[in-house]
Amino acid sequence: MRVVIEGLSADEFLALPDDEINDLVFTGEPLTFRAGSAEILGQFELHDDRLVVELAHIEGGGEGVLLALSGIGRRLAQIRGIPGLEWIVHATNCARPNSKLLRVLKRRGFQVADVEGRGNCYHRFEKA
Repeated sequence: MRVVIEGLSADEFLALPDDEINDLVFTGEPLTFRAGSAEILGQFELHDDRLVVELAHIEGGGEGVLLALSGIGRRLAQIRGIPGLEWIVHATNCARPNSKLLRVLKRRGFQVADVEGRGNCYHRFEKA
């Protein structure tokens, strides 16, 4: 699946200097971006021990959306020397949830959890 972030391929995005990635992604604000044919509303946080990927809404796209994002997230965490990737997914509770997403979340081992400050969502922590 071709992932485009702000008009850049995954490889082009990951090749950007850290400060440019920070300005595009780690803004502390939700952002909308495309991954293949999906339009995604998400927010990203960078911590010393983990990269947090919070997905509020995913419209369109197939089952590969989460896999593509996971690959980029792991690569970015590895580049930055961050040991973990935390996923917080609300996209199953939106007005028009992506029906394929729930199957993928369950297959990948996501669990429903009450995440402090985020509420009830699908959650998973993985090593980068």
